[in-house]
Amino acid sequence: MKNPIILIMAVMLMFHGALAQKSKAGKEPPIIDRELFFDNPEIAGGQLSPDGTMISFQKVYKGKMNVWVKKFDEPFEKAKPITADTLRPIGGYFWTYDSKYILYVQDKGGNENFNVYAVDPAAPAEKNTGVPVARNITPMENVRALIYNVSQKNPDVLWVGLNNRDQAWHDLYKLEISTGKLTLLKENKDRLTGFYFDWDENIRLATRSADDGSTEILRADASGFTKIYDCGPMESCGPAGFFDKENKNFYLESNKGDAEDLVKLYLLNPDSKEIKLVEGDPFNKVDFGGVYVSDKTREIIYTTYTDAKARWYFKDKASEAKYNFLKAKFPGKEIGFASRTKDETKSLISVYSDDDPGSVYFFDEVNKKVIKQYTPRPKLQMLPLAKMEPISYKSSDGLEIPAYLTLPLGKESKNLPLIVLPHGGPWARDNWGFNGYAQFLANRGYAVLTPNFRASTGYGKKFLNAGNLQWGEKMQDDITWGVKHLISKGIVDAKRVGIMGGSYGGYATLAGLAFTPDVYAAGVDIVGPSNLITLLNSIPPYWEAIRKVFYIRMGDPSTPEGKARLEKQSPLFSASKIKAPLLVVQGANDPRVKKAESDQIVSALRDLGIAVEYICAPDEGHGFRNPENNMAMLAYAEKFLAKHLGGRYQESLKPELAKKQQAILVDIKTVKAPEKVSVSKEVPKPVSDLQVGKYSYTFTMTMGAQNIAMDMNREVKMDNGKWSVTDAVKSPMGEMKDESQIELKTLKCLHRNVKQGPVTLDLNYTKEAVTGSMDMGNGKTNPINVKLENPIVIDGAGSDLVIARLPLKHDESTIIEMLDIQTSQVKRYELKLAGTEKITVPAGSFDTFKITMNQVDGGEKTTFWISSSDKNMIRTEAIVPQMGNAKMVAELR
Repeated sequence: MKNPIILIMAVMLMFHGALAQKSKAGKEPPIIDRELFFDNPEIAGGQLSPDGTMISFQKVYKGKMNVWVKKFDEPFEKAKPITADTLRPIGGYFWTYDSKYILYVQDKGGNENFNVYAVDPAAPAEKNTGVPVARNITPMENVRALIYNVSQKNPDVLWVGLNNRDQAWHDLYKLEISTGKLTLLKENKDRLTGFYFDWDENIRLATRSADDGSTEILRADASGFTKIYDCGPMESCGPAGFFDKENKNFYLESNKGDAEDLVKLYLLNPDSKEIKLVEGDPFNKVDFGGVYVSDKTREIIYTTYTDAKARWYFKDKASEAKYNFLKAKFPGKEIGFASRTKDETKSLISVYSDDDPGSVYFFDEVNKKVIKQYTPRPKLQMLPLAKMEPISYKSSDGLEIPAYLTLPLGKESKNLPLIVLPHGGPWARDNWGFNGYAQFLANRGYAVLTPNFRASTGYGKKFLNAGNLQWGEKMQDDITWGVKHLISKGIVDAKRVGIMGGSYGGYATLAGLAFTPDVYAAGVDIVGPSNLITLLNSIPPYWEAIRKVFYIRMGDPSTPEGKARLEKQSPLFSASKIKAPLLVVQGANDPRVKKAESDQIVSALRDLGIAVEYICAPDEGHGFRNPENNMAMLAYAEKFLAKHLGGRYQESLKPELAKKQQAILVDIKTVKAPEKVSVSKEVPKPVSDLQVGKYSYTFTMTMGAQNIAMDMNREVKMDNGKWSVTDAVKSPMGEMKDESQIELKTLKCLHRNVKQGPVTLDLNYTKEAVTGSMDMGNGKTNPINVKLENPIVIDGAGSDLVIARLPLKHDESTIIEMLDIQTSQVKRYELKLAGTEKITVPAGSFDTFKITMNQVDGGEKTTFWISSSDKNMIRTEAIVPQMGNAKMVAELR
C-alpha cells in the first residue's frame, strides 16, 4: 500500500529556504554562469524499478527533460529514452509495482489539467519519435487527474479521481493501465476530497470538506460513508496514508482541540473511534513531519520532523544502523532515500548539503556497498557556493520569526545589498538545504533572507492562524522586521534592499513596495496576485473544497467587511504609493493567479508614471518550468536588480536565450487592464411580460466522447398573482424539477425550489439577500444566506425567458449578476444581442434573435436563440467549465 499520490506535477512556484553563515572578507568568487543553476540538469530523478533490474532517470531528449531507462548493470551511456515530449518537461514519474510500466502526468502549457500517461519501456520504439508509445489513459480535455492508490496486488490497476462530471469535485474510478478501461466506483456529490486504502487495497476511509471548512474523516461502510472524526477549519487532521500491522487502525495526523498546538501522530480505530497517541515532537517545537512504513513488515521504520533542519527518529534498529553507516560515510551531508526496491534491500540515495547540489548513489543495504550513479549538476558542484544558516528575529508584535540567511562569499558581512525571498503558499514553509535561487543571488553579491512569516506551516496552529486576515499587514511586518533586523546588525545597507518572490511571494513583493515603499529599492514579482478580490473570484473550480478556508484566512469577498479588508490589502489599490521600480513576471496560462492580476498592476503603474517592466511567457503557467524561459527571465531580472541595488550580473547571454528574452518581454504600452465592469443598481426593466404556455425540449449533454440525451418539459402559468415556471428534466441519472416564482411585469425572482433525488433546494429572494436551505436528504440541512450588493437575475427555471425580455441593443453590452448556488457566489455575465438568424430545430423553422451570455471572470458561455414573434426559447447552447467544458444543447420539439 502506498500513500495517496496527488498528481499535481506543476506545483505552485515557491522559493525554498536558504541558509548562510557569515563570510569573511576575501576574494569574491567569479560570477557563476546562470545556466549551471537553472539549465536542465545532466541527469535527475533516478529511480530503481521495483524488481531492481532497471534504473530510470530524466535527461534531455528532443530539447526537453524526458524519461530514460537502462538495465541496472549497464553504463548510463547505454540508456534509451522512453518518452519524447517536445513541449514541456516531464515533471515526475513512477513505476508500477510489477516493473512493467512507467506512469507520468502532463498538462498543456501550464494549465494544470493533468492527464495520466503510461509507457512500456520494453515496447519497440516508433520511427518518428524514437521512443515507445506513451498512451494517454485519461484522455479528457480540461480534466485534472488525481491518483489515489497504486495497486500492488494487481499492478495493472490504479484508483484515480477525475473531475470530468463536475470540475469542482473528483469522482472515483478504477483504471486498468493496459487497456485504459475506466470503471466508475463513486460519484462524488458529497464534497469528498480523498480516498484511503488498507493493506488489502480495500477503500476504508475518505476525507470530506464540510461546508464550514471543517475536515471530516469518514469510514467506508457497505451503505456509504460514516463520519468518525473531524477537526475545525483552523485545525489540521487527516490520515497519514497507512494502516497498522494488523490492518485495523489507521495512522492519523492531527492537532485537534484547544489543548493541542502541534500536529501529532495517532492511531485511530475506525470502528470503535478509539484514539491513541503515537508520538509528537520530542522537543515540542514543530509539527509532526512524516512517517515511513515498511510495505514488508507494515511497521514504522522512522518518523521525521522539520525544525531549523530535519530530524529523523528511527523505530527500527537495523534501519537506523544503515542510516548511521551512510552518515559516517558522508560526513556533513544530508541523506535522502530517493527510491527503493520492493524487497527493501536496495536503494538510490541522494547526498547533499546547503552548499552542495548533491549526487545520487546506489546503496546495497545487505552488503553495505555504496556506488555513485550520477551528479545532476557536476560543474556547479565543483564551484564555491555559500553556506546557509538558520536565524530568528522578533516581528512588530514580538512574535518570533524563524528564517534562513545566505551571505555571499568573499565579502565582509557589512552593508551588503539584500534580496528578501518570501516563499509562496502562503501556507507552506522554507526549509534548510540547497537552494538554487539563494545561491544564484548570493553569487551576485547579495545577502538573501528567506523568512518563515506567520501563516507558514510546520510551526503549530497558533503560528499558522496568527496569519489569518493578515495579508499585507502582520504577515508583511514579519518580512519588514527581518529587513530591520539585518540592518540593525549592520549586515545590510538600508538603501539597497530588494524583494523577489513567486505566488504569495509575488504578492509580498507587491505589498512590500506598496505598503512599505521606503523599505525597498526594487522588486521582482513572479506570478503574484495584485487584487485579492479578483484572485478569490477566479480560483480554479477544483479548489472548491478549500474555498471556505480561503475566506476564513483571507476574508470573504461576498461580505461588505470582507470586501473592504481585501481591497485594503490589495496592492493594486495602493499602486500610487509605490516608489521603487518593479519587474512583473507572469505565465499566460496560469490557472491560479490569472494573467489579469499582472496586467492590471502593470497598466496601473504605467498610467501613474511609475517604473515597471513586464515579462509574460505564452507557454507557462504558475511559474516557469521550461529552462529557456526561466533563464531568459532571470537574465533580465539579475540585470534589473544590479541596476537598482548594485549587485553583479552576468553580461553574456546565448543568442537563443536573447531571442527568447525578446519574445517574452512585453511592451507595457500594449498592456490593457481588464475592463472595469460596472453593474447597474437595478436590473433593466423588461420590455414585455411572460406568456402562459407548455413547451417540450430535447436536451443533449456532450462530455468528451460521451453523449447524454435528456428530455425537458416546461410549463409557464399564473399562480396566485405570480408567474410560475417549471422545468422538469428526465435523464439517465434520474429526474430533476426546478420551479421558479417570478413577479409580474418586473420579472424579479421571488422563490425557487429544486428537487433532484433526495436533495431539495428551497430559496427566497429579496433585494438584500438570497436565503433558504439545502436539504441533503440524509438528515443534514445546510442553511443558505448570501448577501447581495446588486439586484440579480434569476438563475433557474425561466432565466432564459427573463433574459429574452431585457431591453438589449445590437452589439451593446449589458452586465447582469446571477447567484451560483453551488459556490454561494454572485457571478457577472455580459449579455449581447448578437443579431438575427433563421434556425431549424425539431419543432420546425423559426426566425430568431441571438443573445450571447458570457461570464465576465470565467469560462461559462451560453447562446440563446429566441423566437422573434413570442420571445420563447427555441434553442440554447452552453459551455460549462465546471463539468469539464461539457457542451449542453436544448432545442424546441
